[in-house]
Amino acid sequence: MLIFVIRVLYFVVSAGAVVTYFNLFQLDLPRWQAQWLIVGLLLLTQGVTVLDVLIKRKRIEVISAVYFGLLVGVLLSFLLLQALEPVFNAVARDVENEGMRLNLRGIVGLIAPLMLIYMCISFLLQTKDDFRFVIPFVEFSRELKGGRPLILDSSALIDGRIADVAETRLLDAKMVVPAFILKEIQDIADSNDKNRRTRGRRGLDVLSKLQNSEHCDVTVYSATVIERKGVTNDQRLVEVAAELSGRIITNDFNLNKVAALQGVEAINLNDVANALKPRFLPGDQLNIRIIKEGESQGQGVGYLDDGTMVVCEQASSLLDTEISVVVTSVLQSSAGRMIFGRKADGNTS
Repeated sequence: MLIFVIRVLYFVVSAGAVVTYFNLFQLDLPRWQAQWLIVGLLLLTQGVTVLDVLIKRKRIEVISAVYFGLLVGVLLSFLLLQALEPVFNAVARDVENEGMRLNLRGIVGLIAPLMLIYMCISFLLQTKDDFRFVIPFVEFSRELKGGRPLILDSSALIDGRIADVAETRLLDAKMVVPAFILKEIQDIADSNDKNRRTRGRRGLDVLSKLQNSEHCDVTVYSATVIERKGVTNDQRLVEVAAELSGRIITNDFNLNKVAALQGVEAINLNDVANALKPRFLPGDQLNIRIIKEGESQGQGVGYLDDGTMVVCEQASSLLDTEISVVVTSVLQSSAGRMIFGRKADGNTS
C-alpha cells in the first residue's frame, strides 16, 4: 500500500513539474503539439515506474555498486584532468595553438570519465562479495537481515533436530527454505510408499513448527532462474547459498562435501550433535575425589574439573579419597549435567 501511494504521488508531482515547465518557458507551439509534448514527457517520467513494477527483485548491492562506481569514476576523472592540465598547457605552448589545448582537453575530458566510470562500476560489481560498504549502517553484500542466512536442506527438515536447536535461541540468523526444497518435501509426503510419506509429512510439520516459532525467522525463497536449470536439487541448493552468501544446514554428508568443494559453507547437524554429546558415556571410567555424602544412603559425591557433579554408589565411606568410577548413566537438563556411576573394580583408598 505504501509503494502504491508513493507511485501515485510521483505521478502527481511529475505532472505538476511538466505543466510548470510549459507555463514557465511559454513555448511557442501549436496547442496540439504542446499537448502531445506534455503527454510524451509525462509518459517518459512514468517509464521509471514501469521498470520498478517489472523488476520484481531488487538488489541493493547492484544499486550501491553503480552509485559508488559513478562517484569514484567522476572523482578520478576530475583529478586526472587537473593532473594533466600542465601537459595541455605545455602542448599548447609548443604548437602555439590554444585551440589544440582545448581540443586535447575536451577529448580527454570526454573519454576519461566514460572509461573510469565503467571500470569502477565493473570492479565493484565483480568484488562486491569480498568487502562491505556502509550505506549507512547496511552491509553492502548482505541481502537478508541479521547474520548470514541459513539455507535448510530437505534432510535437515525431515530430521527435525533443527527445530529443537532453534528453540534454544542459539540461531539468530534468518532461515531460508528454497521453493524447490519445499516441493521436494511435498513430493515425498505424497509418495505411495508409507515410510517416505511419513518422512515427508514430518518435514512439513517441522517447517510449520519453525514458521510458528517466535524465536525463528523463516522464509520460503523462490529462485526462479536457478530452479529452471536442469541440475540436481543439491547443486541448486549450493547455488542459492552462494547467491545469498549463506550457509547450508543439512544431514547429507555428500552435500556437505560438494558444498565445501565449491566454496560454500555447510553445517552438518550430525557434527553439531557430536560436538554437544556428553564427554562421558555409560561404561567410561573416570577418576574423582569423594568430598561429601549424597542424598541417598551409601552415595558419595565428587566433581569434575568443569563442575559436573558425579554421584557414586557405595562411596559414602570413602570421603576425601580419590577413586575410579565407572559411568552408569548421564542426566542432561537445562540446569546442567549429572553423572551417576559405581566404584570400579580394584579401587584402593
